[in-house]
Amino acid sequence: MSDEEDDYMSDAFLSKIQDVKPGVSMVRRVKESIKKEIKQKEANTKSRQKTLKEQEKESREAALQNSISTENKGFALLQKMGYKSGQGLGKQGAGRVDPIPLNIKTDRGGLGMEEMKKRKAEEELEHYRQKIRAKQHFETRSLENFRTRVRTEREERKVEGDLRRSQRACEQLDSQKSIAVPREDWYWPKTESNDEEDVQDEEEQEVEDDVDLTSSDKLQILTSYLRGVHFYCIWCGTTYNDEDDLGSNCPGDTAGDHE
Repeated sequence: MSDEEDDYMSDAFLSKIQDVKPGVSMVRRVKESIKKEIKQKEANTKSRQKTLKEQEKESREAALQNSISTENKGFALLQKMGYKSGQGLGKQGAGRVDPIPLNIKTDRGGLGMEEMKKRKAEEELEHYRQKIRAKQHFETRSLENFRTRVRTEREERKVEGDLRRSQRACEQLDSQKSIAVPREDWYWPKTESNDEEDVQDEEEQEVEDDVDLTSSDKLQILTSYLRGVHFYCIWCGTTYNDEDDLGSNCPGDTAGDHE
């Protein structure tokens, strides 16, 4: 090997090579590319001609920022009538100071579209409120009907219980006076019978006798019989000596009188 040729394995040759880390040049090129793209977009934005709408918007905003000059004909007429700049409208100066704000319409709906939408929304809201009120009224009525039904059933059960007590007392008191047959079949409790014909006859007789009598009617008739014949009150549970003793010491001839 000649002296003029470099030895690639020598330290002198290696010291001439720059220490470049892998990937650094690639990152630098990407950053420069991004910067160029951003600068190009900014240049395009500046050079782009504004649309007619953008120009109108900018001119409108600029005009709204400036107060009306004295050269304006309308302002000159106001000054002749005594108006001063910065003063409210009206004789007392209590009117509007700022101009009426603009409401730019940007959609394609008609002039009455917003009012129609508002009216429709109010109608839907009122319809919803009516439904809620109707539901609450129905629930209230249902609750009242339920309470009335429960109260009626409770009163009917109480009347049935008082009627059975009256029938047992009537049978016992009649037996003590040697009365073998009740004045009416239903004055005494029903007796069990094994004969089907007897049962059928009793049911037919009961239908004929009780066609118009309710349990409340039977109770009233039977208690009157017990009080008049036996001087007995089922609610007091006492047999009194006579009619005067019954009238003086018994509160009355109904369950309510004894509460």
